[in-house]
Amino acid sequence: MSRNRGRIIEITENLFSQGVKRPPEAMFFSYKGILYPASMSSPETMEALKSFEARNDDVIITGYPKTGTNWLEQMVKELESTDAKYTEEEMKERINAEKKLETFPRLEFGDPGIYERLKKLPSRRIILTHLPPHLLPPSVLQSKAKILVLVRNPKDTAVSYYHFYNDMPVMPSFASWDEYFAAFMNGKVAWGSYFDHLVEWNKYIDHEKVMIISYEELKEDQVLGMKRIAAFFGFSLCEEDFLRIAKMTTFQAMKEKSKETHGQFGDILFRKGVVGNWRDHFSKAQNEEMDRKFEECLGGTKLAARMKYDVYCKA
Repeated sequence: MSRNRGRIIEITENLFSQGVKRPPEAMFFSYKGILYPASMSSPETMEALKSFEARNDDVIITGYPKTGTNWLEQMVKELESTDAKYTEEEMKERINAEKKLETFPRLEFGDPGIYERLKKLPSRRIILTHLPPHLLPPSVLQSKAKILVLVRNPKDTAVSYYHFYNDMPVMPSFASWDEYFAAFMNGKVAWGSYFDHLVEWNKYIDHEKVMIISYEELKEDQVLGMKRIAAFFGFSLCEEDFLRIAKMTTFQAMKEKSKETHGQFGDILFRKGVVGNWRDHFSKAQNEEMDRKFEECLGGTKLAARMKYDVYCKA
């Protein structure tokens, strides 16, 4: 939803300054039983979200927090703009329209008036969200818009989210990994239970307008993953384009530019970008608890096979 770096940095720094002024108990609000950051959204915005009007050519990206959505977002933006071949004037028009959104680029963020302002964005819009299917605006699934769903193994997701929580001024820190782990397993974190999120998206795994791709799959072969994404959205690129974009959007390349693209938020967003870091945090008991939870929620599903849980999450 945004290509404007300067505006993102300005918005982020403003959010951070507001966040440190809030007492921990005021940092979240609950909507339909799920917690959200009060500095980024509100119950009124979540209600207004229902009015969002999806377009048939919208490019929609969704993923639970810390599954790699910022990385995927940059890839998709590069793929989309390469396919579209925007002129300098067209790109300027798009950037100016995005400036007027006045919010961080996630569908559920901003004031209740954001959905009227979104109508003024030129097509093709790239829409990002962390929401599961049942909380998406009705128009998203009713339109012909295609949805790219990013998933990541839950152990690395939990670890990445733990560091994100403790580094974000707009979220209350946890006193210890053990305290956080209990909250994560019980869905008492922002955006709720990751397991519930996965269970919901598994129901759409064969939907013609939905494509599910894993963080690990992209780490294994980014070019192949991007080719799948391009084919899904109908983007036309040549081999050189894919190689160029892959080089531009490696984790290391994005981390090195993170101060320029995201200001002080950069170090928080781009931490390690590796697979398997969970082994440095999980106790034997925690490891077994998550294995049981995953099996209980997703054992035998197509999504579990796609995620290769046995490959990435076994000690």
